Amino acid sequence: QVQLVESGGGLVQAGGSLGLSCAASGRTFSTYAMGWFRQAPGKERELVAAISCSGVSTYYSDSVKDRFTISRDNAKNMVYLRMNSLKPADTAVYYCAADQDVCSWHRRRYGYDYWGQGTQVTVSS
Repeated sequence: QVQLVESGGGLVQAGGSLGLSCAASGRTFSTYAMGWFRQAPGKERELVAAISCSGVSTYYSDSVKDRFTISRDNAKNMVYLRMNSLKPADTAVYYCAADQDVCSWHRRRYGYDYWGQGTQVTVSS
């Protein structure tokens, strides 16, 4: 069983920055692919960034590329999402997710086995 706890959400003005953190339990965290998803009201949950187990390989959706940065610290069982140049369209609940079966990042939402409770990010115009 893997437990994920997100933190760092909040309210920020457009153009500002926020950093999200996700603390993971489990002794084999360094073998998990990790992802950050978001879900806005009335919309599907979407993947915004993913990272391989080693942290070498990453993925970003087109909507956040060049603004968001995903990283991980396997020694601390942590994954991060740095969000810059935030837009009102980035407003959503952000979720951390883990796939304990694979090392490589992927975009298959239903392939992620464990999810955090989510943290709200609100960007005002």
